[in-house]
Amino acid sequence: MSSISVPEAPTVRATRRDPAGQRSKMLALAVIVTCQLMVVLDATVVNIALPGIQHSLHFSATSLSWVVNAYALTFGGLMLLGGRAGDILGRRRVFMFGIGLFTAASLLGGFATSAAWLLIARAIQGVGGAIASPTALALITSNFAEGRERTRAMGVYAAVSAGGGSLGLVLGGMLTDWASWRWVLFINVPIGLALIALTPRFLAETERRPGHFDVLGAVTSTAGIAAVVYGFIRAASDGWSDSATIGAFIAGVVLLAGFFAIETRATQPIVPLRLFSDRNRATAYASRLFLVAGVFGMFFFLPQFLQDVLGFSPLTAGLALLPMTAALFVTAQVVARVLPRTGPKPLMIGGAALATGGLAWLSQISATSGYAGAILGPTILIAIGMAPLFVTLTLAALAGVAPKEAGAAAGMVNVMQQVGGALGLSVLVTVFGTASRHAAHDPIVGSATAQAHHIMAAGVSSAFTVATISAAIVLVLVTLAIRSKPAPRPAAPIQPEAEPAA
Repeated sequence: MSSISVPEAPTVRATRRDPAGQRSKMLALAVIVTCQLMVVLDATVVNIALPGIQHSLHFSATSLSWVVNAYALTFGGLMLLGGRAGDILGRRRVFMFGIGLFTAASLLGGFATSAAWLLIARAIQGVGGAIASPTALALITSNFAEGRERTRAMGVYAAVSAGGGSLGLVLGGMLTDWASWRWVLFINVPIGLALIALTPRFLAETERRPGHFDVLGAVTSTAGIAAVVYGFIRAASDGWSDSATIGAFIAGVVLLAGFFAIETRATQPIVPLRLFSDRNRATAYASRLFLVAGVFGMFFFLPQFLQDVLGFSPLTAGLALLPMTAALFVTAQVVARVLPRTGPKPLMIGGAALATGGLAWLSQISATSGYAGAILGPTILIAIGMAPLFVTLTLAALAGVAPKEAGAAAGMVNVMQQVGGALGLSVLVTVFGTASRHAAHDPIVGSATAQAHHIMAAGVSSAFTVATISAAIVLVLVTLAIRSKPAPRPAAPIQPEAEPAA
């Protein structure tokens, strides 16, 4: 087992005395994080646009949820395959293909004239995102040497990954209010084209590695993860006893069991199981899953509470969450600077404690709560806690990974985040529904509107109580399972696979 170590100095050619090299690396990082932001945004940017989509394309109330779910299923289910493709075919090449597919699907979806057309486009968007996102993270490991430089790059990447959801709510509100719901898809087209043009200039290609695709492993892992994600999504809407929910979980368990059996025998597995033999890496994966499971509910429940209880407009509700995003971005940059001095474990523990405290604060929300006292404070506290966690957990997941397996390790980071979000949201929505039904049987004195506010607040409060438990599990994991003792230094420094193009 290895531990997380942060060398004191970067081991790359580009230094402060090489401004051209530094500028090239900054532009390379900008390309990577812009792609990640575009992919993350699309998980939430359509949320506020859903009423306009429903009216325009005549979705039923039930089928409307698939505008979000079609993206989530393909995005979560195909990430492992996307990461493996980058390892075998070359990460820059696969990265550009994923962006191109995502961009084409966005253009297709923006012109949709029927519900089926839009859902197909959203599913293809998810495929493109699943190819580009894990490859983007792996490109950081191949274009930024281990040390301060990679730590700072990871800080920016983690901030974008964690804060992109709330930015999506703001952007969705702006585009819907000022133009049309179609622009939540069209906006990706110029960004995607620019990324495709800039990638060959600023990102180095990695070596194509001989080998073959673990097709059977790819099929079983993709189908298994998709079945599990679908099961949780179905449970949120139709209940845990629904036959389709039960069938999806059974299929998912069988497929994933088959996947693990296949991986133990495959000569070139899509996910080398030895990735989980390292205690720090396995803990980082598990912690990320529980962290996202706890905090993802904020992006679902808070916009509804702000609009339905506090009377905010969609755009104002999105803007109300911007302080959280700002706090996350600022804190991530601070973390990247102090990490070499403090080491990762204190930041992990402090971040988990702050996130747990913020969610516990949100669990006290009520029908009479105001924005400043009940939402602004805890969301900023959660953001300050999330930043060090996302940075350090990402570093722990990729530390010590062989270059040929960087894509698989990066893919698992994204899989844990996506599956954690689907799992957490389905559980929280179930808790919300149960608590709301109980609150409906406990009438209060007041108008029908006051009663509706009471019911929603009771459900949201209960959901955040469960989210607090999920964050507390992260605190226990990083405190007890992460090793903080530095690993022995290798005989020679490990150089990056390739230097980025100047």
